[in-house]
Amino acid sequence: MDWTALTVSLKLAAATLLVLIPAGLFLARALAWHRFRGRAWLEAALTLPLVLPPTVLGYYLLTGMGAGSPLGAWFQGIFGAPLAFSFTALVLASVIFNLPFALIPMQRAFEAIPREVLEAAQSCGMSRARTLWRIELPLAWPGIISAVVMCAAHTIGEFGVVLMVGGSIPGETRTIAIAIYDRVQAFDLQAAGVMSAALLFLSLAALAFTSRVGGTRLTRP
Repeated sequence: MDWTALTVSLKLAAATLLVLIPAGLFLARALAWHRFRGRAWLEAALTLPLVLPPTVLGYYLLTGMGAGSPLGAWFQGIFGAPLAFSFTALVLASVIFNLPFALIPMQRAFEAIPREVLEAAQSCGMSRARTLWRIELPLAWPGIISAVVMCAAHTIGEFGVVLMVGGSIPGETRTIAIAIYDRVQAFDLQAAGVMSAALLFLSLAALAFTSRVGGTRLTRP
């Protein structure tokens, strides 16, 4: 087991969740409760990483973070180091390719809350912030937990986008998925098998957990 690569993967998953869950909650709630012109196009854009090939997404992210891009030039001017092939680039890329895995379960959870419940809370004089904290979030909790688990598991197992944006720098951008690829390339199939089995178990556990949590989802009467 490549513990350094596993540590990088876990750090990447934690940083991704720290950014993605609050942003996902905001977007999911807005899409669940509001109807507006262009909503279908916005949903399509936010969930595009589900169907876009990882190499295509990785290419555009790498282009957007390169030294010749405005973002890459700004980052290098401020921090004195290139953005591409850095841990920061991995976090930004991870937030983008994981967005559908956070958005979809949380949006469905908010949509499952009966509007009558929210109307009753408003009629009782509860503020929007209090309604969100005391009613919406507890009722949408299964979807939020599912989003957290799926995003963490997907981040740890992602290969294509991570390789294109971060490369394979030991201790910085070399994740457990890339370590498996490197071990196969070196014909160290035993080490690759051990790490692959660990990711297989993690993926299976994540799917089983989300399936179990999804069984407690609130349904409309």
